Amino acid sequence: MRKAAATSDTSRRPRLRRGYFESRFGQLHVHNAIPAGGGFDEGTSLICLHATPRSGACFLPLLELMGTDRSVYAPDLPGYGGSDGPPAPPAIADYAGAIGDFCTSMRFRQVDVLGWQTGALAAVELALLHPGMVRRVVLVSPPLPGVQPTQPEAVEDGSHLVPAWRRLCADYPSGTPLATVARAFADQLAGGANGAWGLAAASQYPARERAALLAQPCLLLRPHDEGHDAVRARDLLPRARVAELPAGLGAQLFDIGAEPVARALKDFLRG
Repeated sequence: MRKAAATSDTSRRPRLRRGYFESRFGQLHVHNAIPAGGGFDEGTSLICLHATPRSGACFLPLLELMGTDRSVYAPDLPGYGGSDGPPAPPAIADYAGAIGDFCTSMRFRQVDVLGWQTGALAAVELALLHPGMVRRVVLVSPPLPGVQPTQPEAVEDGSHLVPAWRRLCADYPSGTPLATVARAFADQLAGGANGAWGLAAASQYPARERAALLAQPCLLLRPHDEGHDAVRARDLLPRARVAELPAGLGAQLFDIGAEPVARALKDFLRG
């Protein structure tokens, strides 16, 4: 019986793919999970928008869980991961516009969208730009107004990297494999000298005013150990459903906490 169950679970694993699509800033790199049976007649497709300076690769553990019954797409926002960057510092609307370009090229009739930190604001803007297409919105740790981006200047001996490494290590619970942290660190460095552009855009975005315009059903996922004031984040969406995530996941929750996130997502997206 155990062997048969294992075979069944393996057969349900989604196919993970990557691809490039055209957007207003050039090519957009996208991570994709497709159900083993195809996915096009399954649940509503889900788009996941990452925190900066990470990339869509941070969602790979979630794609494996959510991609069993729907197609899931995790684009690298312009300038991050493998996506071409804008020529000048963008606004949140520019990020959302590039994701909208991708949605248009895919001819999506309806999608759900999840956004984490900077990606949460891009998710809000995408839902406002395409109200007929975006069905439901899920936000995780949306940044609050007044966050000031920092980007240490590179020095020849690489000493600027040590504080960044230590800060990232502090985001993970004790005992997290160093290989997990190292992958995240490399992902974070891929944004290069313009890696702080996403946070700069977030700091200038009128989150309260724009979130108040959302008509779609919204879910706010709240990590217990998120670094900012969770009560103020809740005020951005007073009518949203709230799901508390387990304590101890750390700020980089998608690397190690995909299972509780997937449970909360599936409950909301089918409701």
